[in-house]
Amino acid sequence: MFIDEVRILVKAGDGGNGCMAFRREKYVPRGGPSGGDGGRGGDVVLVADPHENTLLRYRFNPEHKAERGRHGEGSNRTGAEGHSIQLDVPVGTVVYDEATGKRLCDFTEPGQSLTVARGGRGGKGNARFATSTHQAPTEHTPGMPGDEKRLRMELKLLADVGLVGFPNAGKSTLISRISAARPKIADYPFTTLEPNLGVAQLPNFRSFVVADIPGLIEGAHLGHGLGIQFLRHIERTRLLAHLVDVSDTTGRDPVQDFETVLAELASFSDELAAKPMIVVATKMDASQDPERVARLRDLAKSRGLEFFEISSVTGQGIEQLKHSMAERVWATTPAG
Repeated sequence: MFIDEVRILVKAGDGGNGCMAFRREKYVPRGGPSGGDGGRGGDVVLVADPHENTLLRYRFNPEHKAERGRHGEGSNRTGAEGHSIQLDVPVGTVVYDEATGKRLCDFTEPGQSLTVARGGRGGKGNARFATSTHQAPTEHTPGMPGDEKRLRMELKLLADVGLVGFPNAGKSTLISRISAARPKIADYPFTTLEPNLGVAQLPNFRSFVVADIPGLIEGAHLGHGLGIQFLRHIERTRLLAHLVDVSDTTGRDPVQDFETVLAELASFSDELAAKPMIVVATKMDASQDPERVARLRDLAKSRGLEFFEISSVTGQGIEQLKHSMAERVWATTPAG
């Protein structure tokens, strides 16, 4: 099960209380205060783990609490610190404070960590309050409570190229042709129910990552179809490949399909709609009307977008498209 949004409660450990005690030792005629300090509470730490790929573990386990500190003891013994807990999240997770809506961290690198809840300080024992004029203090302080927060975590997949288009536009078939990914492929709408990632390999050990998301239909931003909740997974991409089915079997106009999907991208965010884009006419092996392809090609040209004609069944145009994607991605990859 692919889970890309969860809400959890994190609670750091409370600090241990300070102790009130007095020395009672043989051969020490004048005792004195000997109450130790309480131990510090444990922290809650989030860590980006490259081996995690979903937030599923937090869907059914939403509360996470660190250990509290031990109370101080006599003979000036400080209480033990509470154990901290580490919560592993996938790379690409964005964490928000649900109460304020503030973004706390965007985990983009493996091993990146953030302490989201800090343990409370331990209280002071009565030995801390002894002075030359106050030699038998009874004061001691309680431990401080640890932080408690409700967090909202979103997973945004890290990919270089995002595939968008209507359901059954050929996105899953294309990703299976250019990478080792094997998504479910069938001839009915919404076969793809969750995002898929594939790594496209090229010579000289170079590669780029492609993301395939469920298809969009008109009104997706209103919740029609699968909605647009999966579009967050292509927000980080450098390039969008807009796949348009030009076969004669859909009964739809390719130009209208293109405009509809573009409008849905814009309804999600202006930044997503403004990303670099290429237009890909798919299922050329099933296209018998050159006019359908020509009108889509003219539309792409009028918008200054690169245009490709492919067939994932016959392999037509696949290698050319793959190399063009790679060149566009690598051209925008920071040096080093």
